[in-house]
Amino acid sequence: METARRLCDFVDEDIGVDEQKDDTALLLPKTTPDDYETVQRKDRHIRLNVSGMMFETWESTLHQYPDTLLGDHARRQRYYCPETDEYFFDRHRPSFEAIFRFYQRGLKRKSQHQENRLVRPKNVPVEIFYLEMKFFGLGSDVIKQCLEHDYYSEPDETEVELPEKDVQRAIWLLFDFPESSPWAKFVGVISITFIMISIAVFCAETLPEFAQSVPEFSPNGTISNHMSLLYNQPLFQAETACIIWFCFELVIRFYACPNKCRFWKDPLNIFDFLAIVPYFVDVIMVLANYHPSKTSITITFVRLLRLFRIVRIFKLSRHVKGLRVLGKSMVDSIGPFALLVFLIMIAMTLFGSCVYFAELEHPETDWESIPATFWWVIITMTTVGYGDHFPLTAAGKLVGSVCVVSGILTLALPSPAIVANFDKNNKMSNNVISEEILEKRLTLGKGRIKRKTPGSLINQFRESVSKKKIYNRVRKLEEQHENDVV
Repeated sequence: METARRLCDFVDEDIGVDEQKDDTALLLPKTTPDDYETVQRKDRHIRLNVSGMMFETWESTLHQYPDTLLGDHARRQRYYCPETDEYFFDRHRPSFEAIFRFYQRGLKRKSQHQENRLVRPKNVPVEIFYLEMKFFGLGSDVIKQCLEHDYYSEPDETEVELPEKDVQRAIWLLFDFPESSPWAKFVGVISITFIMISIAVFCAETLPEFAQSVPEFSPNGTISNHMSLLYNQPLFQAETACIIWFCFELVIRFYACPNKCRFWKDPLNIFDFLAIVPYFVDVIMVLANYHPSKTSITITFVRLLRLFRIVRIFKLSRHVKGLRVLGKSMVDSIGPFALLVFLIMIAMTLFGSCVYFAELEHPETDWESIPATFWWVIITMTTVGYGDHFPLTAAGKLVGSVCVVSGILTLALPSPAIVANFDKNNKMSNNVISEEILEKRLTLGKGRIKRKTPGSLINQFRESVSKKKIYNRVRKLEEQHENDVV
């Protein structure tokens, strides 16, 4: 069939036509699978014409998915041609063949309690197949599952809450969305620079040459003397500059955020706050002239609090996409990690018990109990081999050899799943597919895309477009049909 309801180039100009309001669709009732029993009529035979190729099926097959374009009688009626008693879709034919099989497998999959998955044909590009899935309204779950199989992802459609005031909105975009503008990227570079300087200072403070240059505060000294000694240290000056930026960033982001409660529930903001607290604790201790002893609980608490400065490294995830991909891969790999921990715990109990009883009679044994052997089992299974503990008897060495081989196999089991999750998330973060982006890309580079596309389908479109008489006739029939329905 060479007639067409609406003739276009390779991609329909109105990609989201199924999501627009249609007066004709509103006037028709929505049919569900239960209606076939209530209206007391037989299952109707449906003919689908997709770019000249005829597909025939039963209406109940399409109504397995009533939320889709083909499954909803009201939305499907817009493409009905009364002259030929068929539904015509001027769409990509190879893509529809896979979509049609998806409908046909519906009842069979449900009867077998299996999940029906949409499989993209290998000769169809992902971008084209995505547009066809969106046109036929197959649902976000089906589209997401199909894209993830090809390591593609849709853009994050979560609504971003922005402040109502213009000044606050500009500040919020500047500090929280580095990709929003060149100035936002510049602010992100400044933030990354201060984070790296702060981490370098945190590590350099433990070097012997810097540890020896720490000033000693006399108990009888004044606060001003202590502060002058403290701020004369180069590392403390660098830390102070970083803290000034972190405090400024945290305060101005809190001022511009649209939701104050949600702001403090964000883990990254909690890390920002914990990263600056140790600095002020040190300053307060200097101002209060408080010098706890090295064995007191206070100095232990202060050291633990200073350790929170390392959480600044998590601030980089706001600016570095690779860290976000790594974090998502770790979350997706919780199952393999749990399996790894479970296998290690079993191996610790098994090999620890064996080596304990094998070395029990030896006078120079290093193990006094089975829990004392757990450290040796972990070090042996990971092939680290510190040599602080080792078996002395022949039976103990045999157990150690089996433990090494078992450790290699145990660590190798979950590794492919973890690597596969990271590879999938990394590709999906780079292959973000968007309906708006594809529309612009296909519109601007229409000639280039046509040359890369198989010529048979393009020739069909060109022939149909060239026949203006057929085009005008189909348009008149469509307008007449819409008027009759109204």
